[in-house]
Amino acid sequence: MVEDQAQESPSPRKGPDHAQVLRHLRRAQAVAVRAVAMGHHPFGAILVGPDHETVLLEQGNESAVNHAEAVLARSADTNFTPEFLWGCTLYTTVEPCAMCAATQYWANIGRLVYGMDERRLLLLTTGSTENPTLDVPARYIYAHGQKPIEVIGPVPEVEAEIAELHRAFWQGPLAP
Repeated sequence: MVEDQAQESPSPRKGPDHAQVLRHLRRAQAVAVRAVAMGHHPFGAILVGPDHETVLLEQGNESAVNHAEAVLARSADTNFTPEFLWGCTLYTTVEPCAMCAATQYWANIGRLVYGMDERRLLLLTTGSTENPTLDVPARYIYAHGQKPIEVIGPVPEVEAEIAELHRAFWQGPLAP
């Protein structure tokens, strides 16, 4: 059943170890911090190769329709083959929205790792017209596809760091 595969699929591919997951999520967080410094929303994503070490692309949020994950997935699709991308992992600070999850799916990036889930983001951005968060989990999107996208997240060890950046951005003195 595709739904079971998308939710917690034990992939025949070897996944990243926990230390790699933490290291790459913290790098995605650094990209999110850079996005804020450039006047954008606090989201960051990186694409890591099948070796679970090589960072191939980094992307911060650009705008309301050019989210970090979607821009990264489109760039990956332009620069790598679908077969190669299937072995890659998209790391992102926050669970991708429906648009970004679907873009990852169509780009054929076979694994997603995120630090904080979309529902927690919704709690931090409630009332913000700049981030009308959708309550549609990425696993739901993948469960309705025909490919078993592996999903890891949320990751408790980094969730508080990510939430703090969002709290400061959406509710702090620089709130939009």
